[in-house]
Amino acid sequence: MKKVRAAIVGYGNIGHYVLDALQAAPDFEIAGVVRRSGAENCPAELSDYPVVKHIQELEGVDVAILCTPTRKVEEYAKEILAMGIHTVDSFDIHMGIPALRRTLDEVAKAHNTVSVISAGWDPGSDSVVRTLLEAIAPKGITYTNFGPGMSMGHTVAVKAVDGVKAALSMTIPTGTGIHRRMVYIELKEGYEFEKVAAAIKVDPYFVNDETHVKLVPSVDALLDMGHGVNLTRKGVSGKTQNQLFEFNMRINNPALTAQVLVGVARASMRQQPGCYTMVEIPIIDLLPGDREEWIAHLV
Repeated sequence: MKKVRAAIVGYGNIGHYVLDALQAAPDFEIAGVVRRSGAENCPAELSDYPVVKHIQELEGVDVAILCTPTRKVEEYAKEILAMGIHTVDSFDIHMGIPALRRTLDEVAKAHNTVSVISAGWDPGSDSVVRTLLEAIAPKGITYTNFGPGMSMGHTVAVKAVDGVKAALSMTIPTGTGIHRRMVYIELKEGYEFEKVAAAIKVDPYFVNDETHVKLVPSVDALLDMGHGVNLTRKGVSGKTQNQLFEFNMRINNPALTAQVLVGVARASMRQQPGCYTMVEIPIIDLLPGDREEWIAHLV
């Protein structure tokens, strides 16, 4: 079996767990890791792999797994797709997904490549669950309740706000799909807390939710990668009322995101050129090995 050669682009929390997931996958090999600092101060776990500053320095890459901040995804994806390399990412600004899909679809088709976007757990695997529930109860309401837990996308967004030294954004569900954002920050010297807090609250990640910003002496003392979701749909199947479905999980946030990314990296090798979200990809394409064997096992 020819293995898929994957590059990890970015080596923060998600990149670290993508390395673990790739090492455990039977059908992948690691082509290398792209870091801003290259091989400088390289973590010991990367000693067996090429570590570079730019993906052009790696050989024979089939797919790039983008572990960059969401707001950098489009830039990296455009560049890498144009090199003839597939990309997958966990872009998580829900309202921005349709526009990003249109943009990367054009680039991918022009260069005979595949891009799978927003492939984390939400958006991502939760989107697949919501789609299935919508199909089996076409009329009704779905509530997605996140947490309580650390939101990586929101935390990265806070860290980018001028004056923030360190940050943690916690998502607290209040029910019926409504959430409270609890943001804990350390402040850089010379900045006023009230001005920094106001800037956080108008960021697109936070503007639609009740957001509380707290100044703390140490963000590290609060860190926990745990997260979770409760998906509930109450609806109608045919003409039958009161169909109720519930999906729950409690997870390590970056570890699950990484595993989903590796699954869609595999699936990217099985799609026609273009840009896709997870709801457009056959679920069976996320799995390694023979399709017939999986059908016999799962159906």
